[in-house]
Amino acid sequence: METKNVMIVGVGGQGSLLASKLLGRLLLTRGYDVKVSEVHGMSQRGGSVVTYVRFGEKVYSPVIDEGEADFIVSFELLEAARWTRFLRKEGVIVTNTQQINPMPVIIGAAEYPQKLVEKMTAEGFRVDALDALSLAEQAGSSKAVNLVLMGRLSKYFDFTEQEWKQAIDASVPAKFKEMNEKAFALGANA
Repeated sequence: METKNVMIVGVGGQGSLLASKLLGRLLLTRGYDVKVSEVHGMSQRGGSVVTYVRFGEKVYSPVIDEGEADFIVSFELLEAARWTRFLRKEGVIVTNTQQINPMPVIIGAAEYPQKLVEKMTAEGFRVDALDALSLAEQAGSSKAVNLVLMGRLSKYFDFTEQEWKQAIDASVPAKFKEMNEKAFALGANA
């Protein structure tokens, strides 16, 4: 089996690290060799966070180069657009439609780009966009965007619902299990 590559991108504090650990745990239970690499940047100040998840029969490096990502899972719309050069031609962008203003927009030095989903689609990218924030709030917490996006990503994998549930249960504290499972289901069924 050739190595598959998933990039998880977002803004600090959105839960992208939990999402990558959950996905890595699920892939390990299926017997894949898995490498997870975290690049934090200025994550504590609302900056970009990137996590690479690579899996296959044998994975030698945790890094994904430009044009190699099979999936980009984005917690924020501008982050999806920022990383498109890493997506392979047949790849898919699974993105939240939420917009979080970066510092240049906050201080008035730039404007948030408009119609990003349309622009990425026009450039030939397969974009699967959803309002993950609203679904997370419906599940019980705005912090569950990560599980909504994992639910949406699950549509592209052949793992069973039970396998995903076990990975969720092993990755989140027991008191948040039900909410996270609900968020995952809302994303999977959106």
